[in-house]
Amino acid sequence: MPSRAAQEAPFRQATAAFGEQLRTWRQRRRMSQLELAGEADISTRHLSYVETGRANPSREMVLRLAARLEVPLRERNAFLLAAGYAPMYRETRLDDPALAAAKQAVELILKSHEPFPALAIDRRWNLVAANGMVRYLLAEVQASLLQPPMNVLRVSLEPGGLAPNIVNLAQWRAHLFERLGNQIAATADPALIALLSDLRKLPAPEGEQEEFVQGEHLGIAVPLKFRSPLGVLSFISTTTIFGSPVDITLQELALETFFPLDEFTRQALQSLPP
Repeated sequence: MPSRAAQEAPFRQATAAFGEQLRTWRQRRRMSQLELAGEADISTRHLSYVETGRANPSREMVLRLAARLEVPLRERNAFLLAAGYAPMYRETRLDDPALAAAKQAVELILKSHEPFPALAIDRRWNLVAANGMVRYLLAEVQASLLQPPMNVLRVSLEPGGLAPNIVNLAQWRAHLFERLGNQIAATADPALIALLSDLRKLPAPEGEQEEFVQGEHLGIAVPLKFRSPLGVLSFISTTTIFGSPVDITLQELALETFFPLDEFTRQALQSLPP
């Protein structure tokens, strides 16, 4: 019969693994043990014991701590596994019948946004769906960049992608880097960290300057100015996500919709066939 120490070894390994993850996320959110304990309605001493592996958290406590730390659903499953519990959140393909209503909503938003471009992307910026107007922006992109999974950031910043036709490339590049950096801070996704590293190695725009991130910003949002056969098209964009999702696919799905910034762009896009 195994000794008591041998029987308790898996328990200690699980609680230690969860404790390490908990401490990492707490520090990532820049919260003290006192702050997190107050948010989660537990004692600071007990939280310290959980972090060091001296106490085993209940499933309810794991979920409560994850919620207070705003841990994404994918990482909440890892939280549960590390604490010795089964994962709670499903990752369903968008074409699964269970997500039929969500898929229809995505398709409706994309279609109704025409004649302006709109697309849906996953957490790692891979294209999930797009409306008919996006093809006009991709007309000169190298075929290799359009192969699935098509990464929207690579298509935007690669020399063989949209980059040569983005008039304000330095500004747009800095904007995308900032968004990706914020996403990394929220998720700690290794794939996103690697993506940002790869993108930073791409040739920087000539005369790249930082004056647009210093002092007062002019305008209402960072625009995308795109050189096309019709002339320079100017856009502002919005990002839409599902509210209160309990499926990983839905939580990680974002809709990027582009609106004309001026009347020239509006009329130019309206002149194109759908």
